[in-house]
Amino acid sequence: MLRVEYLYWLVGALLIVSAWLNLRERRHAMGAFWLVLSAPFLFGNFVLDAHQRGSTWPAQAMGLAVIALGLLASRSRLSVREDSAEEHARRDSESLRLGNRLFMPALAIPAFTLILYFGAGALSKQGLDLLDPKALTLSALGVASLLALIAALRVTRAPAVEAIHQGRHLLDALGWAVLLPMVLATLGGVFAATGVGDAIAALTSALIPVDSRLACLLAFALGMVFFTVIMGNAFAAFPVMMAGIGLPLLIHQHGADPAILGAIGMLTGYCGTLLTPMAANFNIVPAVLLELPDQYGVIRSQVPTALALMLANILLMLLLVFR
Repeated sequence: MLRVEYLYWLVGALLIVSAWLNLRERRHAMGAFWLVLSAPFLFGNFVLDAHQRGSTWPAQAMGLAVIALGLLASRSRLSVREDSAEEHARRDSESLRLGNRLFMPALAIPAFTLILYFGAGALSKQGLDLLDPKALTLSALGVASLLALIAALRVTRAPAVEAIHQGRHLLDALGWAVLLPMVLATLGGVFAATGVGDAIAALTSALIPVDSRLACLLAFALGMVFFTVIMGNAFAAFPVMMAGIGLPLLIHQHGADPAILGAIGMLTGYCGTLLTPMAANFNIVPAVLLELPDQYGVIRSQVPTALALMLANILLMLLLVFR
């Protein structure tokens, strides 16, 4: 069985290679950043096992590593490697040669993920576990990414080591922004555990008529957008808004369908992702990679789409969640 930990170790190994290449070029801060970031991927299971045995020092050491990441991130900035004229010419000729085949590896990732997910799920019911059943989606996505990498190498006819070098350059271009999905995804759990949801419930009860379905639904939808703008990730906003408004007011009090509310509510939250620089991996990094003159140009172009999608989601929830 392919355990999801194997994929984490593979990511950790890539980060160590990136660290070594940066240190070899005397980019010490960037090299140290990737080296420290590899620790959670390589030793995460060890930390969890130690915590279950009652040993706290591995978790404390990992906490110090997180602090070190913050300090190292302050010394780096988003930037793109300058390519030579020959490199630009070679890349242009390759793109003309390959044409639309360049999109095949990217499209292969979701296709392989679906095939592996449903295929492994069907085999698991027969007692044969090919992928980790506790993290089936993530395992399928990881294997699909490896298969897409092989497809990319076949399409471009590039050597395998080229994937490592290009992956390293992409990591360096992203810089500290690679931390945002991980940090922001856990932020919602932290907020929920510290009682932010209860505070929102109390504030909502004081400001809006809780007997009104429309008022509660608008508070939930706009709250999802607002918290996503602040935190950059709808995954972080969802537990807070669901604990504060969705569960007590919409589901328990007004009988909303939890599946529909959760699905469309998450999509509503992602409207906030389109509007915030906190979602740097979506909105700021592309501007840097494409060398756009306006760092916030991506966000400005997404505002009409975000507002239209938000209104459409609110209408859909009004029509569907109370059926």
